Amino acid sequence: MDLDSPPPASPAHRRQRELTKQYKQAARPIGVYAIRNAAEPEPLYLGASLDIDGAINRHRFELGRGSHANKPLLQAWLRCGAASFSFEVIDTVKPRDDPAFDAKAELATLFALWREELGAHGRTVVPLSK
Repeated sequence: MDLDSPPPASPAHRRQRELTKQYKQAARPIGVYAIRNAAEPEPLYLGASLDIDGAINRHRFELGRGSHANKPLLQAWLRCGAASFSFEVIDTVKPRDDPAFDAKAELATLFALWREELGAHGRTVVPLSK
């Protein structure tokens, strides 16, 4: 046995590496999401991300820690409690195999459409930073 070589990986370690690899290679849902407060319906917080699940997770984490960048949203969270809030996927971008497909441009267009649509129905829409 070579003293400089690492010991062989255990089956559990190999499985963990394989799962990590699959996660990193998996397509992430791209789209527009909303954060709603049932106790105070206005405003509606609207966001867009190339990784919706990651963005929603980040917002939940930051709100839970009391460190969210959007201070009015954070204050509402602290005032009304986590149970008053819902995180919803509004719409998604359908990825295409076309080499000219620009996910960021599609996402920006989709976000603008939803912001306009919701605003046209009298909603106060607050865009969330990335």
